[in-house]
Amino acid sequence: MKKRRIAAALMTAALGITALAGCGSGKTGSAGNAGDKISTTITVWGCAEDQAEENGKWLQTMCDSFNNEHPEWDITFEYGVCSEQDAAKTVPQDPQNSADVYFFANDQLQALIDAKAIAKLGGDTEDYVKNTNSSAIVDSVSVDGAIYGVPFTTNTWFMYYDKSKFTESDIKSLDTMLAKDKVAFNITEGWYMSSFFLANDCLYFGKDGKDNAAGIDISGDKGTQATQALVSMVNNPNFVNDAGGVGIAGLREGTVAAYFSGSWDYKNVKEILGNNFGAVQLPKVKIGGTDKQLKAFAGSKAIAVNPNCEYQQIAVALAKYLGSKEAQQKHYDLRGVIPCNTELLKTEQIKSDALVTAQNNTFDNTSVIQPTVAGMNDYWTPAQNFGKSIVNGEITLDNAKEKTEDFYKLINSSIIK
Repeated sequence: MKKRRIAAALMTAALGITALAGCGSGKTGSAGNAGDKISTTITVWGCAEDQAEENGKWLQTMCDSFNNEHPEWDITFEYGVCSEQDAAKTVPQDPQNSADVYFFANDQLQALIDAKAIAKLGGDTEDYVKNTNSSAIVDSVSVDGAIYGVPFTTNTWFMYYDKSKFTESDIKSLDTMLAKDKVAFNITEGWYMSSFFLANDCLYFGKDGKDNAAGIDISGDKGTQATQALVSMVNNPNFVNDAGGVGIAGLREGTVAAYFSGSWDYKNVKEILGNNFGAVQLPKVKIGGTDKQLKAFAGSKAIAVNPNCEYQQIAVALAKYLGSKEAQQKHYDLRGVIPCNTELLKTEQIKSDALVTAQNNTFDNTSVIQPTVAGMNDYWTPAQNFGKSIVNGEITLDNAKEKTEDFYKLINSSIIK
């Protein structure tokens, strides 16, 4: 694979990182006699936070440690900035000249497979993934029984709240909370808004989330009732639409008492709330006159190997190492990234962490694995617009049935003829 510079959008100048693509693109040596020491350049793409000085340069630290553990290889690492959320936008543009090892959110898996930009993992790496993760986590990085990534954390959202404003009884019901104080919820993002439809037994691509032809079933009463519950929430004077950081800003100012987000906001929320910090799984909400459990989309973040990499054995070994128990522990220590390794989750340090408990309880009790099928691509923009229409008052209790049916047809346009 030839070495070339990656687009400036992938760089973070402050980090002083140069992104050069190409496994084996630097030095040579493997093409010589059998037994020659492999000398090569490995390119790794990860998020800026994992490479930042203030976070202990987790990625560089782990790659250096990997290098030390493998004297049989002479590896030069090149780093580029590409977040897990951006992998499916960036890597498929030019898989042959993208990173050899990169991080991705599991909902992007099918797009990466379709672009032939992600390798199947077998052997010891496959065994490691299966033996050190829950079945749900393993399933999140699998397609048709094949494993495509080494998971390193769960990926979902839950509820932060101010303990001085709500009791442990209050936080079990969103309706109770809205009757007492301000609650911020991002209704204009499909990732959050979907929780109301999922709560009312709407299915996204079948029971297992993998049937693309099944589409998103929000038609009929179940969808209408979920929309009406969203409208009722927006109409509540204590509702705050958490768009553009409004939720955490309100928490800081004392004008918001709870909001929904993920582990990425933990440090800021903890700093703001101090001893009043609270984090829990999702509450229930009244839909169609009955208390229903809100359900978040959940998945994982994982490390992938580019199938175009010349030295697959090195890239696979590195991916396994970056998702190892030791690397996950370091990730938690430096950045608070919640591990998914089953052994780590049993340690007292991890078990006693309120953040870990909130995220894992949400994953285990109040979530649905986010589908990775291609049809999900047709959901996000219409869902955002649907949420905005509720906030703007265009969708009401009276026209909820008609508007929900229109939404249903729009997000299933590729399968409804």
